Amino acid sequence: MEYFVIKGGNELSGEIEVSGMKNAAVGVIFACLLTEEKCVLENIPDISDVRTSFSILKAMGAKVRYLDRTTVEIDCKNAVGGCAPFEMVRNMRASYYLAGAELGRFGQTHVGCPGGCDFGIRPIDQHIKGFEALGAKVSVEGGYIEGKAENGRLHGASIYFDRVSVGATINVLIAAALADGNTVIENAAREPHVVDLANFLNSCGAKITGAGTDVIKVKGVTSLSGCTYDIIPDMIEAGTYMIAAAATNSTLKINNVIPKHLESISAKLEEMGVTVEEHDDFVVVTAAKKLTKTNIRTQPYPGFPTDMNPQMCTLLCLAEGVSYLTESVWDSRFRYIEELRKMGAEIRVDGKTAVIEGNTRFAAAPIRAVDLRAGAAMIIAGLCAVGKTTVEDIHHIKRGYDDIVGKLRSVGADIKEVNIPEVATYGK
Repeated sequence: MEYFVIKGGNELSGEIEVSGMKNAAVGVIFACLLTEEKCVLENIPDISDVRTSFSILKAMGAKVRYLDRTTVEIDCKNAVGGCAPFEMVRNMRASYYLAGAELGRFGQTHVGCPGGCDFGIRPIDQHIKGFEALGAKVSVEGGYIEGKAENGRLHGASIYFDRVSVGATINVLIAAALADGNTVIENAAREPHVVDLANFLNSCGAKITGAGTDVIKVKGVTSLSGCTYDIIPDMIEAGTYMIAAAATNSTLKINNVIPKHLESISAKLEEMGVTVEEHDDFVVVTAAKKLTKTNIRTQPYPGFPTDMNPQMCTLLCLAEGVSYLTESVWDSRFRYIEELRKMGAEIRVDGKTAVIEGNTRFAAAPIRAVDLRAGAAMIIAGLCAVGKTTVEDIHHIKRGYDDIVGKLRSVGADIKEVNIPEVATYGK
């Protein structure tokens, strides 16, 4: 059993280095399947989703070699499609990028349905719509995604997504890179990790334009080369530490960021009275004497990110007055609220909106991470609470935060990980 123990009340001070973006890294890692040449990826975060991605590639016959802690060489020349281990695939949501990569390179796919955090129904219908437009016949049966392209190769197409989907945009981009002809993706997601994937593919010789807008064009090429590529910084990790500074009445310098990616987060913090100083590749966050209530609605980029919902909810608990937080991206995002209530939060959920009574004084309690970002919110609450807080189910947190304990300890937090070996018991 693993859990975090946090003694709250410490003011934080110093600098935190942000790691490479989880959501960018996993897409790029699986996109390496498209080339038979070696790719070197830099600024790779040390998180369980990345390690699982590497294990999947190795099980498929690829070679993965760490050159240092954050730099990895991937050689997919001898990779074989259709054999990704089901138990590994079901542990992470982004494993569905294997379907696009296998269709692009091998013309067919056999991949287990993905896992990851449970936010209610998270359909892959837009992925399938894109694959079918590219000429693949796709079915989902027995827990597997099955697909096959006519004549062994996808062809270009015009695709309009019924709703904005980051996963579908990335998956179709991967699949279309090696397709015959031109592909146009409309109502595409604009998130930074979509742009990062397109930049990686272009570095390998793909011809993609428009990433970062809602219309992306892909001119299919016959092959891709290897490259050396630097993963962008993780805006959600950066935002988490920005909120940690605001919640603990602290000042933190957060390094290795792209301030433009943080604009929606910075804007809401400033509305609450927090000072955010932007520089070329770092921000300095200084807490407000009194936090002001605000209203937030999560939206696709460049709106306020759904992955910052739980962390911001925790901060709003500390503000004066009543705040409203509306979730417009994922169902069941508010499952974490019961954990905050255990610590004294007064929050009422009305449909897709959380009504948050401010001026909470968090009290330490045993709580759990119900998902990745909710886990980060529990840590923030623990840092503010009086007494000793324990956070269980921390495997969720490790999916997306590189050395969160070490980074927080380096700026003065009293947090540690405790491991208790499971003891087998036997009946008579």
